[in-house]
Amino acid sequence: MSENSETKCTHLNQIHEVVPSGEGCLECLQMGDTWVHLRLCLTCGHVGCCDNSKNKHATKHFQSTDHPIIKSFEPGEDWMWCYVDKVGFK
Repeated sequence: MSENSETKCTHLNQIHEVVPSGEGCLECLQMGDTWVHLRLCLTCGHVGCCDNSKNKHATKHFQSTDHPIIKSFEPGEDWMWCYVDKVGFK
């Protein structure tokens, strides 16, 4: 994901300082289920599981809210993804 990709995201104005909804996927924790990786919604702070997880709660959160940008919520990872523009960036 190159820094040049950032200019292709037209939703940067929707990035906010957020408080994560928890240390794990909110819905998976409520269901008693597990996840592979976590994603943080940069509009509201929702923590959801990635698309490699069986429940795909981060994507479901986007589909229900239209919050466009997520950030990896994994230690040591520093990247973001815009669902609408389908572009990753740092």
